[in-house]
Amino acid sequence: MLNYNELKIGTMFKFDGQPYEVLEYEFLRMQQRKPVAKTRIKNLITGQVVERNFHQNESLEEIEVEKEPITYLYSHRGEFWFCEKNNPKNRFQLPEAKLGIGARFLKPNSEIISKKINGQILGVDIPVKIDLKITETPPGERGNTAQGGTKTATLETGAEVAVPLFINTGDIIRVNTQTGLYVERVEKAK
Repeated sequence: MLNYNELKIGTMFKFDGQPYEVLEYEFLRMQQRKPVAKTRIKNLITGQVVERNFHQNESLEEIEVEKEPITYLYSHRGEFWFCEKNNPKNRFQLPEAKLGIGARFLKPNSEIISKKINGQILGVDIPVKIDLKITETPPGERGNTAQGGTKTATLETGAEVAVPLFINTGDIIRVNTQTGLYVERVEKAK
């Protein structure tokens, strides 16, 4: 059993008969009040994210999650297709809601980790940062920095991200898959 102060980001537990994962955690202690664990938790079956406060008299049942490597194959009309790492015949699909915003940054044949409970896949762990090549972006205009100095770039996966003006077509950039934001340029186009 988990105590309210043992929750941390990534912890998985059973609450109201459903599996949940902690996305955000903050320990609050106000004057002359009992301490509270303020959390944002995600239902691993429905994908719904809710905010919930846990008090010191509550205890939660921790669940064991199996993690297995899988290979991303392709996406079509909001369905993302995967296969087992060493067995490409065992294919399965997951809806975009279970993957989150990081799904639009996945490259075909990339390896990720699946989260399973009792043999049922509930979601995947997408790497926090992924390097992607820019396929199309307009040229940067000199002196156009009054509005922050960014432009839209299309990545090799089809996703669009705001990048600084010095980024050009063919550059390889690093993107944060949790926020969908540009992080840095990895390699300049030749």
